[in-house]
Amino acid sequence: VVAAAVILPDPRQIQLPEGINDSKALPPARRDEIFAALCATATIGVGMASVDEIDQINILQATMLAMTRAVQALGQIPGLVLVDGNRLPDLPCSGDAVIGGDGLCLSIAAASVIAKVTRDRIMEGLARGNPAYGWERNRGYGTAEHKNAIKSVGVTCHHRRSFAPVREAIKAREESSG
Repeated sequence: VVAAAVILPDPRQIQLPEGINDSKALPPARRDEIFAALCATATIGVGMASVDEIDQINILQATMLAMTRAVQALGQIPGLVLVDGNRLPDLPCSGDAVIGGDGLCLSIAAASVIAKVTRDRIMEGLARGNPAYGWERNRGYGTAEHKNAIKSVGVTCHHRRSFAPVREAIKAREESSG
């Protein structure tokens, strides 16, 4: 899980990139452009939770942990944190949860872009060492291509054991070898 926190500069002093929006609503090339512009102008913190952490505490709690880490990585305590969703992680400051925030709030949309591009780049790197799974295309999501590779090739240390197709593949391999 990758989360980001972004403190945008004062738009009266620095021009923000145009078109900052929910990362899912942007084409990949535009996300990359906005990512680069934000890296040059904004204060950014990125937080992650590992596969093991996800499996130990569940995806929701791991997401909250990644968000907390992202805020901590800012290097300063913001006055207020706006979070996309309906609950807040453990924060060192005040916060508000904003449902659908990545489509409503510029700073949440900016964080969405930073987190998505960061995660996509991680998955592209993992794909080079694990080409069977198509991670450069499916980004690790449970597409038919990814699920088929799990069944035929098996699982890696990058797979969440709490993901049902992974659990099923591990169980099937144990039963067939056993």
